[in-house]
Amino acid sequence: MAKVPVFQSRRRRSLSPRHVTFICGQAGVCALGAVVAKHSGDERLCDHYISEFKRIKLPNDIPNELLYGRAGFLWACSFLNKNIGKETISSSQMRAIKDEVVRAGRLMGKGRCPLMYEWHGKRYWGAAHGLAGIMNVLMDMELKPDELEDIRGTLRYMIKNCFPSGNYPSSEGSESDRLVHWCHGAPGVALTLVKAAKVLGDEDFLQAAVDAGEVVWNRGLLKRAGVCHGISGNAYVFLSLYRLTGNVEFLYRAKAFACFLHDRAQVLISEGILHRGDRPYSLFEGIGGMAYLFLDMVEPSEARFPAYEL
Repeated sequence: MAKVPVFQSRRRRSLSPRHVTFICGQAGVCALGAVVAKHSGDERLCDHYISEFKRIKLPNDIPNELLYGRAGFLWACSFLNKNIGKETISSSQMRAIKDEVVRAGRLMGKGRCPLMYEWHGKRYWGAAHGLAGIMNVLMDMELKPDELEDIRGTLRYMIKNCFPSGNYPSSEGSESDRLVHWCHGAPGVALTLVKAAKVLGDEDFLQAAVDAGEVVWNRGLLKRAGVCHGISGNAYVFLSLYRLTGNVEFLYRAKAFACFLHDRAQVLISEGILHRGDRPYSLFEGIGGMAYLFLDMVEPSEARFPAYEL
């Protein structure tokens, strides 16, 4: 017991103070630690990780996106509140961060789209750095009617301006219809649209999610195995659509992608046909994501895209 805080302090030193999100930062370490401790029946350790989480300070110049920004921290807050208990992270703290995300989006979106954001000089649309990821997180917040309308309008702007193929640009103004990844393109947008169909109740969002799923089915057998920009991540589009609609066709499609990986991934990786990823065993880039998908296929109705679907 006494050694755990020592390990935690060493882990904190290896992360920049700017690393504050669930996927790429201290928030993920603390949030997962708290949930694991709770399920292990260790209330003291759970409280320790929650206390560490509450000590995290967001830099003033932090971006708003999911991977490194405010949305990624808010997702970690929602994860704790779902798995530990409501108000583990107070609604007032989350509301203040949400308000800043909305304010920034309105400021940049004036004139064309209700909400818009910039990261490294580009106005991204995808799940990792752009609109899809931020809208996905905002839909878990307590929202005012005008904020709901901004989210609805932003998603409709994206649907209206997708490529003729049904795929989505990686960023505002991009004409490259190439990427079909969770991070950039139809898969991440599809997951957000599934959530919008459930949260906002608009039929056109469900149809748009199904249309984006068709893009994934036709073009989603990628050259990597992981969840960020690989086949495993794309399989979750069909699992999400299956969970919402109950249509077994989507389950069959998820199984087809999973079976392809199960039967052929290791051979294709060894032959260099499937890229190993810069971190070949990781969840988001490598075969860790493939293993996660295989576990989720045991109970597909309970499957959730890791660190994206609550």
